[in-house]
Amino acid sequence: MPTAIALRHVHFEDLGIIEPVLGTAGYGVEYLDVADDPGRIADLDPDLLIVLGAPVGALDDDIHPWLAEERELLRHRLAVDAPTLGICLGAQLMAVAAGGALTSGEASEIGYAPIELTDQGRSSVLRHLDGVPVLHWHGDRFTTPSRAVRLARTETADQAFSIGPRILGLQFHVEAEPSHIERWLIGHAHELAAHDVSPVQIRQDAERYSTRLGSAARQMIQEWVSGL
Repeated sequence: MPTAIALRHVHFEDLGIIEPVLGTAGYGVEYLDVADDPGRIADLDPDLLIVLGAPVGALDDDIHPWLAEERELLRHRLAVDAPTLGICLGAQLMAVAAGGALTSGEASEIGYAPIELTDQGRSSVLRHLDGVPVLHWHGDRFTTPSRAVRLARTETADQAFSIGPRILGLQFHVEAEPSHIERWLIGHAHELAAHDVSPVQIRQDAERYSTRLGSAARQMIQEWVSGL
């Protein structure tokens, strides 16, 4: 059985929608909780690696030394074209590992909004998300690496890129279960208050888009995994 390992940084930012899709595709799914065992990062070699989000900066190595280890792991996987999915922080780390730039703190995107697909994005697995509001929750922004193909953006940030069919970076949270949004609202309460973002609005949007977003996200991930 192929293995999928998710690097998880905070418990409520888990695989969500993605986990049952991986199980159906025949993967054994495991988590490495980085806060509990950062020493294992360098030794990971799963069939599929997913690097999840976290409320930290992708270059804050002086505060979180394990960030450098995650970037080095990603550099290796990119070099050998090993199947890898990066989400939010994971996509930022992947972009830096591939030679892209990172901009910190200029503008935050928090809440549900659609992404704008590029021409390449419309012919990729992201076409399932065309016109579908997805969950954004980030302050830092990456620049798509020159070796990658930009698949989506919003007015303020690149949102998705690929390096061949096996490497995919997503700034937005395709994995987030709308039915679990309360965990996010509690876990990120201070950030919401600091940016004057309404948790009530996010809760209402999660309920409004739940069925449509869940279906589109599952189709997208199913298609991507089937092509690995």
